[in-house]
Amino acid sequence: MGKNRNAQASHSRDSNLQANNLVYGQRSDSDATTIRDWSDRYFSRTSELVKRYGDCHVKYALFMRRPILCALSLALSWLEQVAEKEKQKVSILRCFKEGDWVGAGEPLCYIEGSFAFLSMLETLLLQKIGFCCVAANNAYDVCVALPQVQFLAMDARHCAGLEMAEMAAYGASVGSLAAIQNDDAQGFIGCSTQATTRFFSNKEAFGTMPHGLIGYAGSTLRAAEMFAETFPSNKLVVLVDYFGQEITDALEVCEHFVARVEHGEVSIRLDTHGGRFVQGLDTASSYALLERNAPKSLRGYRSESVLKHLIGTGVSAAAVWHLRENLDKAGYNKVSIIASSGFTTEKCLAFALAQTPVEIIGTGSYLPEKWSETQATSDIVCYNGKERVKLGREFLLPSKNCSIRE
Repeated sequence: MGKNRNAQASHSRDSNLQANNLVYGQRSDSDATTIRDWSDRYFSRTSELVKRYGDCHVKYALFMRRPILCALSLALSWLEQVAEKEKQKVSILRCFKEGDWVGAGEPLCYIEGSFAFLSMLETLLLQKIGFCCVAANNAYDVCVALPQVQFLAMDARHCAGLEMAEMAAYGASVGSLAAIQNDDAQGFIGCSTQATTRFFSNKEAFGTMPHGLIGYAGSTLRAAEMFAETFPSNKLVVLVDYFGQEITDALEVCEHFVARVEHGEVSIRLDTHGGRFVQGLDTASSYALLERNAPKSLRGYRSESVLKHLIGTGVSAAAVWHLRENLDKAGYNKVSIIASSGFTTEKCLAFALAQTPVEIIGTGSYLPEKWSETQATSDIVCYNGKERVKLGREFLLPSKNCSIRE
């Protein structure tokens, strides 16, 4: 699979990223004072020491300890921005294109420049690499698991601040583009926050109503009416699980907006939490639904977690099939279904097994689950043109690394 990703990486991918205005946000972390204050003290002291005893030209190798998708442009744009501000010359040799698969320990890129300057940047630069690469890898996996489904990036509220949200959306866009180009997937069509739309093809953020609006309106239908009156030109996407009457409320909304239904302007979003079944379902009826619509999904060994995704509580494959059957029975076959709620790669694979009739999935579940896996590492491999690296990291030396390519 790695060879396929790398072999099909093309100039069009890089052009697409440039067209999407992939430039790191103009924030204070490119300011010299901020960099000094947030840099690890041993790096800032190294910078001072080197200035005293004589600066030298160094080459850093950056790598990850786990397989990832290459997602470096956000970090390298920041580095170039700081270098320009400080009038420093920095050379960057990327070993992989954006979206390429990278094995554990393979150098992602080499960076050359002043030791005094680059030492001060090491902390902040590494912060901007690992998370993006793992998020890109996870986003690629969910897109490939359900290639016929479109995805929306809805990670923002799960992030620890604005910078993390920016990196998550960027990572999703890189993984999505790799899945689109290499695996003919639909990928991520957009995101839920306007600030990160520059990473996607749609330049307007997606989103209609949260559960809180349903509670405010007092009924699902009234919330839909209020939304339609306030945003008449927007497609109507109605959340139907607030009152636990997913089927009843979905049909009531469709009946009320029948003209818009006929024009394909109505979608039903299912976001039932894992504490209960969708209206009208239980374990037995969920099994029966999949037996009717996707019997192969129940054949063979299935782990407990996969079975939950297939026939359990919350937004299971059976729940989506249940909603689809009821919409079609009432004549609303033009109404599409949007799902959200914990769509990890495993859940997407389970939905693929059940050939689940979902058109769009909103998810932030591509965020890295194990934080230690997001830690990028850098080592100096050359001092004034002479190769030297700490014992055990010889594999990073340019002369021993065969994966470098323009």
